[in-house]
Amino acid sequence: MAIKAVIFDLDDTLYLERDYAFSGFRAVAEAFSDMLGEPDDSVAKMQTLFDSPHRHRVFNQLLEDCGQECDSSLLRSMVEVFRNHAPTIRLLPDANQAIVRLAPNYRLGLITDGPAIVQRAKLDALGLVARLDAIIVTDELDGDARKPDPTSYKNIAAALKVAPRECVYVADNPAKDFIAPNALEWLTVQIIRPQGVYKDVPCAKLGGPAKTIYSLNELDRLLM
Repeated sequence: MAIKAVIFDLDDTLYLERDYAFSGFRAVAEAFSDMLGEPDDSVAKMQTLFDSPHRHRVFNQLLEDCGQECDSSLLRSMVEVFRNHAPTIRLLPDANQAIVRLAPNYRLGLITDGPAIVQRAKLDALGLVARLDAIIVTDELDGDARKPDPTSYKNIAAALKVAPRECVYVADNPAKDFIAPNALEWLTVQIIRPQGVYKDVPCAKLGGPAKTIYSLNELDRLLM
């Protein structure tokens, strides 16, 4: 059966997740400059922490390094600023080119995990809403529909009016992205980006991709 729909993941598939993080670090550095000091210095510190074992506790470690008390209310405030900021991010060149190239011949969709307010801000910043035929933010669905739950995959196939075997899912995280579409008999494609956050994580059981690419410019040949 021929492929009729290409469904993308968002983070580290169409843009770099680290760019979103760095944009959020700038917002936090400016909002809390009275206690963190010069924003440029704070941003540089957070970027270094992002590329260290402290990635999942950047704000905690930053406060400790600045000699500030790391209380829970302050951390919540920093996270709120981070999540609510208007991100400065852009599509990767191969992602923009792929959308332009594929749109005339395929239905295009997107499935993404993460807090709805965060993911919607990313989609707005990237200008994707007007360029794709269907978008599902799993946080907006009933219950826990985050990957690997199959609900979002079934819903987007229905929205795009295509059969499961007519779908391909392109994503970056083999720990969760491909379990459901593999079970639904979609074609699954992992894109590995050198700066991707999850490029080195092991595959989940039954979660290995059918194909692997290193640029979305390689995708077209897999759809034929």
